[in-house]
Amino acid sequence: MNPLRTTTLAIVATLLLAGTAHATEVNMAGGNITFDTPANWLPIMQTEGDTEAQVFQVPDPSPTGKSSLARVTVTVTRVPDISSFHQFMAQATAKALALPGYQQDKVPPVPNSNLYTAQENGTAFSYTEHYWFKRGYAIQLRCVRPTRSQAGSNWQAEFDKGCAALAAQLK
Repeated sequence: MNPLRTTTLAIVATLLLAGTAHATEVNMAGGNITFDTPANWLPIMQTEGDTEAQVFQVPDPSPTGKSSLARVTVTVTRVPDISSFHQFMAQATAKALALPGYQQDKVPPVPNSNLYTAQENGTAFSYTEHYWFKRGYAIQLRCVRPTRSQAGSNWQAEFDKGCAALAAQLK
């Protein structure tokens, strides 16, 4: 193989590998809501229509991750006014209150947010929810992770950091 071709292939391979390390851009609501997710978040579900949802698995490399799904969901629905946004938020909050073992964790640090724990299949999960009314859309960001993971506090901190970074983009 000639040296120029070898160099070219090496550059292309490097660019492809570098491209996979970047965040993934997501467009919702016909491009009205956009955000980036970390490259290691795996898209596992997407719905389209009047209410759109994108669900991402945040891999937990520990044995906990084999039985407990850490995930981040962004839900977007068109609403005509602020009153409808408040109704959307109230309905989502009512669903949260109905979860087994629901317990408010602490007072949310920002308006239109909920922090709580609940049980899923006998495992305690931590929930962080944020809501925004933006460009005629009600937006919910829901971050769910096991309260305790064998991956340790560093993994939990990275999960929470990723959730906070996404919240900053959506507000």
